[in-house]
Amino acid sequence: MTRTPLTTASVIAEAAALADESGFEAVTLSAVARRLGVRTPSLYSHVRDREALLDGIGALALSELVARIAEVVAGRAGRAALEGYATVYRTYARERPGRWQSLQRRAGEAVVRSDAAREVVALTAAVLRGYPVPAAEHVHAVRLLGSTINGYLALERIGSFDHSTPSPEVSWRKTVEVLDVLLRAWPAESGKDTTAP
Repeated sequence: MTRTPLTTASVIAEAAALADESGFEAVTLSAVARRLGVRTPSLYSHVRDREALLDGIGALALSELVARIAEVVAGRAGRAALEGYATVYRTYARERPGRWQSLQRRAGEAVVRSDAAREVVALTAAVLRGYPVPAAEHVHAVRLLGSTINGYLALERIGSFDHSTPSPEVSWRKTVEVLDVLLRAWPAESGKDTTAP
């Protein structure tokens, strides 16, 4: 049997598959090498170190999210776009748990400056254009969306909502509804950052 030649993309894809199957913390260079049937040093010409490998999974996850978000927000605005946007994240977190976890860590520069990261920002801005949020305030709205959606998904993932009613599905719908209300009632621009030295 002929082994597929190693490339950076194939190494990262295998690491992402491992993350989804065994958890993000299980991703190490040696574990990925075992899955690929090679010795660990063989990976170093494709990924610098474990941090680069983890960043690679994050960049892959962002690129996959971009495709999904673009599809659901196209031609939609306001609540419909917001619901699609939020649902993409929730579905992705369920289907690709390790890849989603890769986005819950401080990303390296390669991820932050990637095309996929810029596209996610642009798609998020497209969702926000359906609301009266001034462009200068988008950073606050993006932080609100990210912390609310990812916080909910993190708690749901560890089973925090399993022992009470109503179901997490009911609370999720309410969360998206409240985000829509908050964005529609966005306060007027507050001016300059008064916390800067």
